[in-house]
Parts: sequence; structure tokens; C-alpha cells
Amino acid sequence: METILEVNNVVKQFGGFTALSGVNVNVHKGERLGLIGPNGSGKTTLINCISGAYTDYQGAIHFNGQDISKLKAHERTKRGIARSFQIPRPFSSMTVMENLLVPFAFVGGKDGPEQQEEAMNILRGMGLADKAFVQSNQLSQVELRKMELARAMAAKPKLLISDEAMAGLSGHEVDEVLEILFDLNKLGITIIMIEHIMQAVMKFSERIICLDAGKIICEGTPETIVKNPEVQRAYLGD
Repeated sequence: METILEVNNVVKQFGGFTALSGVNVNVHKGERLGLIGPNGSGKTTLINCISGAYTDYQGAIHFNGQDISKLKAHERTKRGIARSFQIPRPFSSMTVMENLLVPFAFVGGKDGPEQQEEAMNILRGMGLADKAFVQSNQLSQVELRKMELARAMAAKPKLLISDEAMAGLSGHEVDEVLEILFDLNKLGITIIMIEHIMQAVMKFSERIICLDAGKIICEGTPETIVKNPEVQRAYLGD
């Protein structure tokens, strides 16, 4: 299988604290990869290194065969890496449509009628078409999560990182977001899911990586992960 993302021996420190310790990850094109681990395990730090929020790490990150280690976040976005955030960060004074036109303009340099139609198609896929001209500060929590994914899609990603898009949602709402992520993956988009809702991760992921204390302690299929003693110890203790 063709590799889209390579994380090679990445080390990230904050002062004397090592948040990531020699992490190696390969992600295949079109893959659905789950990233799990207890709080403080290094999941968000790893995603920040991949997305470019952090660039002062050791090691190298390659995307589509090119070294992007020193590129800033906006440069990586233009290469095809997009992420949604655990806490939605809408432009609250803008409509939902206007929120999507911002990344369209950033990536493609345009926000005309063609981009508006593309934005509307994305919103239809998210079930938000009827909210297109509503101010984003009037959306419900699940609608905000969907808009976060829609904004990420407006950047036309090859790799989408979904950072706890289902946190705090009801069971029915979790299923709605899962269905959207499955649909996006069917379009050929590679997806990394960071999520604490284990049922959702197990259902979505083809492969799962478990981090603990900045190191990968297990990698494999969902069935393998749940039976692994190291994973059980990380989540439940000895």
C-alpha cells in the first residue's frame, strides 16, 4: 500500500519533559487510522507535530514523499493536511457559508460563485445545507462539530485529522459524525481519528495505534488492540 504520511523518530520536549520519545508512524493512502491513549499520552502533541502547530521537534515528517518537517501549519494545509479541533473555533460573527469560504480563499485564492457552490455541496454532505446562512454562533454542539469538519474539507485535504470530533455528543450524534467520516473516507481521503469514545474508534478504524507516556505501546487491528495487556494497563492500571 502506498504511504501518504511518514513520522520518523519524532521527539518533542517541553523543557525537561519528553512528550514524544522516538515515535514512528506510517499512514497509508485511503486508510482509516485510530490514535488512542490515556490523557497525557502524547496524542495531541503528535498531531500538532504532524499538522505544523509545532515545528521545533527532532526527527522528520514526510507527506506524499516530501519532507515537511520545517513547514509551518498553513504551508502544510496547502500541501493537503487539514484538521478539525476538539473545541470548535468558528468565526462566530460569520455565517456557516462564510466560515467555509475562508479556507476556500486561503487554499485556492478565490471565494466566488464556484466556491460557494462547492461549499454548499460540502454542507449538504454534512447535513448543514439548511444552516448555510445562519450565524455560526447559533449552531448546536453537534452542528458546530460538523461545521469544523466542513471547514477542514473546504481546504481540500488529502489527509484529514479528526481531533475528538465526537466528544460530549450523544450516542445518536456520534453515529451521525461517524457516518460523515465514513463518507469522506469513501471519497479517498485518508483519516486519522483521535477519540476517547472507544466504541467509535473501534467501529471506524482499520488500524489503531496506542500511545502511552509519549511512546507507541501497541499497533494493530481493533481486535488486537482491545486484547493487548499493555493497552489494558494504560487505560485501567495494573
